[in-house]
This record gives sequence, structure tokens and C-alpha cells, in this order.
Amino acid sequence: MTVKKDLVYYCHKIHEKGFVSAFDGNLSIRLPENKILITPSAVPKIEVVRRDLVEINLEGDLIKGSRKVSTENKLHTFIYKNRKDVNAVIHCHPIYTSVLSILKRKINFAVFPEVVLTLGKIPICKYATPSTDEVIESLQPFISYASVFILRNHGAVAIGSDLRDAFYKIEKLESFAKIIVNALQAGEINTLSKTNLKKLYSISEKTYSLTVNPKNKFI
Repeated sequence: MTVKKDLVYYCHKIHEKGFVSAFDGNLSIRLPENKILITPSAVPKIEVVRRDLVEINLEGDLIKGSRKVSTENKLHTFIYKNRKDVNAVIHCHPIYTSVLSILKRKINFAVFPEVVLTLGKIPICKYATPSTDEVIESLQPFISYASVFILRNHGAVAIGSDLRDAFYKIEKLESFAKIIVNALQAGEINTLSKTNLKKLYSISEKTYSLTVNPKNKFI
């Protein structure tokens, strides 16, 4: 699958899964020579075709393509600048994850070992006006270790070694969020202890190459 075909495929995939609607969301892939292939603004993900995709540099300047660059390009360029291990970024609005993003109550995500092992800590970034430098500021405290981010009153971001990796992280996050939302309605949630979390984070770092920042509290 070519890079462009890959990006188009996952644009359609996130729409089919209900992670975006209408013009929501944006996806990108890192290209050689500090370039990024990214989805354009104002095109529904289900309608994206290869000729719609645009190339930008790490400053967000248009290099190739006839469409308008996604207004969320700052989010993507910031991640690529700060995470050399990341080659793909997906930003979307999955329903249950978005529900968690607007809840005022504090959410403890330390529930399932498999989520801790594969996603690590799940930060909820402070609210930021989309397409502004506020988004960068909201990601900054977590950029060194997080693989998924919940954006307050906005949605979610997943990063990965490729689009497949990022997509399945979003899918796992949304499945987990659905369980949490339902559990909150059913009663009190049984969370993992800090001792168990330390063991899991250690395994996560060694087996799944997830970086955990010890200065941050367990989430």
C-alpha cells in the first residue's frame, strides 16, 4: 500500500468506525526530508481521495497540493518535532472518548492491565482553542511519554509508528472509554493499586517500548 493509499484508507476507516462525522478530524504521515502528508481542511474523511492530500513542512507551510491545509496542522507538526519515534498522527472525535473529555468529574483510567500495557498513561490535556498555539501548550506536559491524548472538550489524538498503529490505539482507547462511561453509570469503579501499576508500567516500557514519565502521577 502506498503512502497516499494508506492515508486515504484510514481516513475512510475512522469514518466507518464512527470516530468522525462531517468534516471532523485530521490524519498525517511523516515523509522523508522533514515533510508531512496530511489531510486537507473541509473535506469529509469518507470522501478523501489521493488528490486531496497535501504536503507540508514542519513549519506548516504548504509544499504540494491544491487543497487548504488542515487547520490543526500545528498539532501534527508539534508532535513530529518532539517525537522522532512517531510516523503517524490521528486526531478524531470518538463518541465515548469525547464524553470523557467533557466530564467534570475526575476519571481514574487505571482499570485494565491490557490498556495500561499498550497505551500507558492516558492524559487529559487542558482545554485549548483548536488550531492555535494553545493546543501545543496543552500537549507539552505529556508529549515525552503519551501514546494517546484526550483533549478536553475536543476529542482524542493517537500517535504511532505508522497509521495502522495509531488507528488501533484510537480504537482501543474508544473501546475502553465506552466501558468507563457505562461503568460510571453502573456504580463505583474498582481501580488498580499503585503497586500493581508500577509493575505494569515497568512491563510496558520493556515490552511495548512505552515511555513513562515518573514525575507524573499515576492516572
